[in-house]
Amino acid sequence: MKYFVKTPWWLKMIYPGRLWHVNTSEKALYLTFDDGPHPVATPFVLDELKKYNARATFFCIGKNVDKYPDIYKRILAEGHRVGNHTNNHLNGWKTANAAYLEDIAAAANKIKSGLFRPPYGRIRSSQAKRITSTLNDKYSKIVMWDVLSGDFDDKISGEECFSNATISTKEGSIIVFHDSEKAFLRLKDALPRTLHFFAEKKYSFFHL
Repeated sequence: MKYFVKTPWWLKMIYPGRLWHVNTSEKALYLTFDDGPHPVATPFVLDELKKYNARATFFCIGKNVDKYPDIYKRILAEGHRVGNHTNNHLNGWKTANAAYLEDIAAAANKIKSGLFRPPYGRIRSSQAKRITSTLNDKYSKIVMWDVLSGDFDDKISGEECFSNATISTKEGSIIVFHDSEKAFLRLKDALPRTLHFFAEKKYSFFHL
């Protein structure tokens, strides 16, 4: 499995209209969690965030919001922000435009947000142009990332995941974790350490 832990500058240049990081000189980081809600991983994440008074952004899958509405409500009640991650975790490169946009719209009926993150980071430019109208939000943003923890990768350890999440991170970084079944083994090791590591360095954690 090949992926960039640190998003290269040239990729950001190709798609400048997408949000890759937040321009700031403050000691601010932006943790994001994809693929939830999940009955075990999401409560774990919320409990860990609470220890540091941290805020984060959860890119939720619509069908998982249907399954776990109380956990979704807890995300919002505890001051975090949510974003649309499609209804069925579709790969935009492998899905016809009409079907992809319909799936986003189905998720938007449950997830009221102008933020959208494409699963796998894969979305066609023709699809991206329609996101604003699909989300019914003129301030909508396609949110990518500049640091990928790799917690979804079962070939790496929690230690490597922690290293990925910290070694290339700087002020304004958007960092990706996953509150999912697949990622939980690495997440439960790496997330507490990541929060502690940056808190010790006087960073604060905000939602987008």
